[in-house]
Amino acid sequence: MEALKILEKPETLTWDYDEEGDVLYISVGEPRPAVTIDLGESILARYDEKEREVVGITILNVRRRLLEG
Repeated sequence: MEALKILEKPETLTWDYDEEGDVLYISVGEPRPAVTIDLGESILARYDEKEREVVGITILNVRRRLLEG
C-alpha cells in the first residue's frame, strides 16, 4: 500500500487570508482541484486523490482562535 504524501517538505507554500470570512487557506504550490476532508475543530485538509497527497489546509475562524489564545 502506497503511503500518503504528507510528510515531504514542499518546495513552496502559498497562502491567502479571507478577512471577512476569517479563513486561512494554505496550499502546497499553487491551489489546485482537490477533495476536502474535515479533520474536525474547523480544520480542513485538501487532498488530491489521483496523486494521493495533501495539497492544502484550510483553517476556519483563525482570528477568533488567536484571540481566545
